[in-house]
Amino acid sequence: MEIEAVPVEQLMTTDLVTVTPEEGVETAAGTILTKEAGSLVAVDDGQLAGILTCTDLTELVSDGAVPADATVGDYMTGDVTTVAPEESIQDAAVKMITKQIQHLPVVDEEEVVGMLSTTDLTSHLTYMDSSGTE
Repeated sequence: MEIEAVPVEQLMTTDLVTVTPEEGVETAAGTILTKEAGSLVAVDDGQLAGILTCTDLTELVSDGAVPADATVGDYMTGDVTTVAPEESIQDAAVKMITKQIQHLPVVDEEEVVGMLSTTDLTSHLTYMDSSGTE
């Protein structure tokens, strides 16, 4: 199957790790470590409110002390670039490159249904033209 024809829903992860914008940053960082996630989807009343990534947390820590009352909402990206499940992975890759992002929430009719990462794309492209063996 050509890359232009592969829909995002075929590669996306559906086991999302979510938080609320009110959750503490320290708790969120612990969740990222425990779940081995690259990002957390911030959901408010069932709607996508933002995304908190490992990069966001790294920038936060590198800036100095984290306030004890810091919340996900204080540091998440609120203006989130998204992709629809039926969009091609090529279109998704273009969004990731132009926006310089590594995690792309998949939204279907305002509901977050998955996450597409650069790792998902790399894995697909690696095995697309190979036998899948080492």
